[in-house]
Amino acid sequence: MDEKDSANNAPSQKRRTQHDDSAPDTSKPSAVFLPAGGRSHTLSIALPGSIIANALTHDQKTSLAGQIARACAVFCVDEIVVFDDGQAEIRDPEQGGYTAFADPNFFLYHVLTYLETPPNLRKSLFPMHPDLRIAGALPSLDMPHHLRSEEWCQFREGITTGVGNGNSTLVDCGLGQRVKISDEVEVNTRVTVQLPEQRPSNPNGPITGEAVAPETPREQAGYYWGYSVRQAASLGSIFTECTFDGGYDVSIGTSERGSPLSAILESGSTSYVEPTWNHLVVVFGGVTGIEMALRADEELQAAGVSKAEEVFDFWINLVPGQGSRTIRTEEAVWVGLTGLRKLVEDRSQR
Repeated sequence: MDEKDSANNAPSQKRRTQHDDSAPDTSKPSAVFLPAGGRSHTLSIALPGSIIANALTHDQKTSLAGQIARACAVFCVDEIVVFDDGQAEIRDPEQGGYTAFADPNFFLYHVLTYLETPPNLRKSLFPMHPDLRIAGALPSLDMPHHLRSEEWCQFREGITTGVGNGNSTLVDCGLGQRVKISDEVEVNTRVTVQLPEQRPSNPNGPITGEAVAPETPREQAGYYWGYSVRQAASLGSIFTECTFDGGYDVSIGTSERGSPLSAILESGSTSYVEPTWNHLVVVFGGVTGIEMALRADEELQAAGVSKAEEVFDFWINLVPGQGSRTIRTEEAVWVGLTGLRKLVEDRSQR
């Protein structure tokens, strides 16, 4: 066979131009969040702001916050608690309120809050601030409440823009049409709005909606509606200042000195976490671990708590036999939420 015949019999190297209708459309995301009924249980994480102090530059500090936010968005975390573990110096903000090097706890809180906010609301809710100068360039969280103008959902986040007729308030929800709610709300306030299930056919005039609590989309319809962020002054304050009724009924502390993660996931284990919890919190330590956060907590020390594991229901090692001497907190968040995914999924199926 000569070279010409060989070439004629070889498989074509040209790209096929005929479309296969059965092939998946990879041009659009396939992992679209679909609510599956109301959800009352919540997943929280807590981590120290001191991790920001260990990043050297502003860009690194901002990127670190972005990694935390991405992990929480991917794994549907409902609350992030930024606590002070006493391992970073806190001083007055620099010129313009800049806190990246002055108050790592607030800086992390500030950037996380900004990233959770729908992009169309950020300009109104967050004035120009040196903390946020490159935050807009971080990878998008693209959460269910970060809706495009052409997308319709019965819930939306909006910002109040003015007073309507009577006692009503007009809200900009990014729809191209104003939404009117019956409540009187101060201008430039973020509100969660419930809308009709279907978009009204009239493209002109305001859409009638109702202001609801921020947790309503989750509790009523089962949407993952982003995360809330709060600061805690100490390790113990994570629990004493919990905003959920009854507090956290399951708490997990993470440490390389803890029990293997499998201990709380396997149903035959004495440490198995039954999928009946309401509010679960996972606490991550900083560079020096949760143990140092305990030493810096005067109230826990006064209460006679001598071991960090005594603060939690479960004391867990996320990566037994780890190859690296240390696991960075932002890495531990990804590893931990991945490992605990089964626990969360089991609870969602109850």
